[in-house]
Amino acid sequence: MKDIICDDFQNTVRDVLIRHKSILDVMTKLQETDARINRAIAKSVTICGCLNINAHKQEIPEDIDFDDLPYVVDSHLEGNLCHNCRDIVEKEITNHLFYLAALCNLLNINMFDLIIEEYKKLNWLGPFTLT
Repeated sequence: MKDIICDDFQNTVRDVLIRHKSILDVMTKLQETDARINRAIAKSVTICGCLNINAHKQEIPEDIDFDDLPYVVDSHLEGNLCHNCRDIVEKEITNHLFYLAALCNLLNINMFDLIIEEYKKLNWLGPFTLT
């Protein structure tokens, strides 16, 4: 069922994308949506204040078990998105997904296949994908 939703989304993007159909338009719109996501998150810190970033050097104990590492590494993020900021960030992420689907369409790449391949790789490599 999930592959149908993903494929339907990608096909709908193909059908409705008219104005920015050029590969150059899609590439630059994708880059713009990425910047807009970052800006929306930054505004949630600097203007709204619902999030706080407290970045510091990651302290990893020497005697830690590798399986426990994800529970020790800090995201440097404090707080939660308020309703307004969440709406804005979600809107920007969905715009990004739209242009990502558009790029996949132009390059004849199936998004669901990409998701499945990445999922398989993550499950096969596990936590060793520390890149």
